[in-house]
Amino acid sequence: MVPAEDEKSLPLPERWPRASKFALSACAAAVAELVTFPLDLTKTRLQVQGEAAVHGSGATAGQAVPHRGMLRTAAGIVQEEGLLKLWQGATPAVYRHIVYSGVRMVAYEHLHDSVLGRAEDESFPFWKAVIGGMSAGAIGQFFASPTDLVKVQMQMEGKRKLEGKPLRFRGVHHAFMKILSEGGIRGLWAGWVPNVQRAALVNMGDLTTYDSVKHFLLLNTPLADNSVTHSVASGCSGLVAAVLGTPADVVKTRIMNQPRDKQGRGLLYKSSMDCLIQTVRGEGFMSLYKGFIPTWMRMAPWSLVFWLTYEQIRRICGVSSF
Repeated sequence: MVPAEDEKSLPLPERWPRASKFALSACAAAVAELVTFPLDLTKTRLQVQGEAAVHGSGATAGQAVPHRGMLRTAAGIVQEEGLLKLWQGATPAVYRHIVYSGVRMVAYEHLHDSVLGRAEDESFPFWKAVIGGMSAGAIGQFFASPTDLVKVQMQMEGKRKLEGKPLRFRGVHHAFMKILSEGGIRGLWAGWVPNVQRAALVNMGDLTTYDSVKHFLLLNTPLADNSVTHSVASGCSGLVAAVLGTPADVVKTRIMNQPRDKQGRGLLYKSSMDCLIQTVRGEGFMSLYKGFIPTWMRMAPWSLVFWLTYEQIRRICGVSSF
């Protein structure tokens, strides 16, 4: 045990390793989120486009709903709502990633080092990386779910204005308070089940793939622990995360965006499974991959920016490589 006087002389990352890693990952995530947020907004709009349950409820009866691709959706947002609307909902998105990325990275490293443990040769078996990645993602997303709910609903405000509907929120604080007043604490966690399911799948793709690919390259190729290795590993993690996470992301977005009664219960879907079934029945299986291209195009640069920034911040602050 380190004496109190010696402990005070240690650098912050050594005195408070978990708090330091939380702060470093939160900073890297905030940078990545701001850079790639317009793609997230485009993806969200695509995922609710042509929503079969809305048509069935009569909300848009008799109206033709134009179907747009990724580029036309993004261009339409700029033309119809303004360039800055590409960042509508960015504030709660940054809040979300401060909580989500901070918790998931600390949880993964704790599981990695203390709970699951390494093999005798100091390697980390793939099956343990899968369990660690899914668990860390689920834990992080559960804590961050209220901020994700606000982000999704604020991303749809520009569309509501164009449709002649009244805006629901004046800002982030108002959104939190309104959701809280209408649905209580439970209302802030609306859609948390598909949210956590998605996060578990995404992190199985992101954390597990990055960790496994990076250490595979270090052990089996001449590549060193540098930006080249980090870039290759992050590219792989972004693709796998998009493939695994897009269906759950579509379900999560629709459940979070649906109107609710005074008790906070959804009016369109009873559960994530009900949303999944209605979506597949009404629009076909491939509707679960609506927004896949912008999801992947966002996850790839998001992973690249996040992992490069995170690894560099850790190096500058004297924390060991991930």
